[in-house]
Amino acid sequence: MDHLDELEAQSIYILREAFARLKKLALLWSLGKDSNVMIWLARKAFFGRVPFPALHVDTGKKFPEMYAFRDRFGKEWDLDLRVEPCPPIDSVDPTLPPAARSAARKTEGLKLALVKHGFDGLIAGIRRDEEATRAKERVFSPRGLEGEWDVRDQPPEFWDHFNASPPQGAHLRIHPILHWTEADIWAYTKRENIPIIPLYLTKDGKRYRSLGDSDITFPVASTASNIDEILTELDGTKVPERAGRALDHETEDAFERLRVAGYL
Repeated sequence: MDHLDELEAQSIYILREAFARLKKLALLWSLGKDSNVMIWLARKAFFGRVPFPALHVDTGKKFPEMYAFRDRFGKEWDLDLRVEPCPPIDSVDPTLPPAARSAARKTEGLKLALVKHGFDGLIAGIRRDEEATRAKERVFSPRGLEGEWDVRDQPPEFWDHFNASPPQGAHLRIHPILHWTEADIWAYTKRENIPIIPLYLTKDGKRYRSLGDSDITFPVASTASNIDEILTELDGTKVPERAGRALDHETEDAFERLRVAGYL
């Protein structure tokens, strides 16, 4: 097995463990490169079809290309797609900085979706190399009754033994690609020929490395017009993956406040 085979096998194992041990799962589909790889892995894990809903918590502010991708591949991949709206910004903590407050709408929308559908497990496509607070995550991560995350109280995960018992009335977050890197995602996307959103490729000397809401996400300078060029660029850049996310340039604790409250 090569490196990508090993990553794939571990992720498929995690997905199957979650499916076997939790009663009601959903896969959070943000429409970006990471969650698209996650859906691809789930289809491999379960013989061509994802056996749980793909949940898109929709802010209504994604790029048009993202909505077109969702509508097309939700059908082509035969997903049980559930689209749940986010509440207005007035319902979000007013003490948060502007971009963090906008992003926090997803947390509130996710809480409403959990109450509506009663999921006890949410599969999310976060990676440890993506952002400092995400580096502290577990593969099977327990959440509180309000979706909150206690970074100081997480179960050990030795030798792939996971705690798959959510607290009563709460849920688990499952992270099948936590051990992947940005370069791994792109190398696997190329190998598997996974469809991508064109925004990830250069246009007028810029491209998006991370996709979020159109009003708080911006492109970075790049000449990469295909995945091979993206991989070459990543090998030599010191620009962080989330450099185009306004949220990451606000107050030092803004992202951690969001994650503790239940943000992805």
